[in-house]
Amino acid sequence: MSSQVSAQFEARALALARRLAALAGSGEAVVRQAAADALTGCPVDEAAELVHRLVLLARRQDGAAKAVLQPVLKALGGELGTQPKDVLRRVAGLLGHADVELLLAEGAPSMEYDGEAARRADAKLFSAPLGFLKSQARLTKNPDELARLAASSDESVMRELLKNPRLTEALVVRIAARRPSRPEPLVALWQNAKWSVRAAVRRALVFNPYLPVEIGALIVPLLAPSDLRSVALDATLHGSLRQQAQLLLSTSPP
Repeated sequence: MSSQVSAQFEARALALARRLAALAGSGEAVVRQAAADALTGCPVDEAAELVHRLVLLARRQDGAAKAVLQPVLKALGGELGTQPKDVLRRVAGLLGHADVELLLAEGAPSMEYDGEAARRADAKLFSAPLGFLKSQARLTKNPDELARLAASSDESVMRELLKNPRLTEALVVRIAARRPSRPEPLVALWQNAKWSVRAAVRRALVFNPYLPVEIGALIVPLLAPSDLRSVALDATLHGSLRQQAQLLLSTSPP
């Protein structure tokens, strides 16, 4: 790519970051959808280039790019849909943008918790009907009850628990780090706009070997260099996440 074309894409990525940042007050979902619209509204090779540039800008501490990188990455994991993701991954590889290719990595997590075993464990912890548990998760003010409900493997209970105003960051980090864990509660936590922006929560999620690879790959670019170094050396994590961390470290500014 010529220096002129490179500069043009840099300018486009900066403009996109600033446009998305201006929407931040409307909430993460609005920014995420705007990012998806921008990426699907251009040729796939240009979309791959823009994502590559946005990640680089965020690693260089550009304020707007840092502010919008998480919703952009969430858009890659959701609003683009499966087929465009596959195409984007292949095109990114052809363009030599391994960072974007690894962003879209898929595969089984390095550790898995059997669904039937999780249901048996829940049955020992909870005897109340599911509807009651969901209501308790959303409304209880009792910290002990909150902690007990945080051990549920049921995604619907977790989504209600994450709405509880008495929930603390410390407990959310415990949920993110819980082992063994089913993937559904971890995915619900990543999808939660309030808690997924917390650095400690993201860190706990990405180091959890039960987290789906496609979610971990979206979190890795959001990590601090010290955490990237830890990911690169953590043998319990999926190989693509370690490779991604190594690549980001090698391309980060000094």
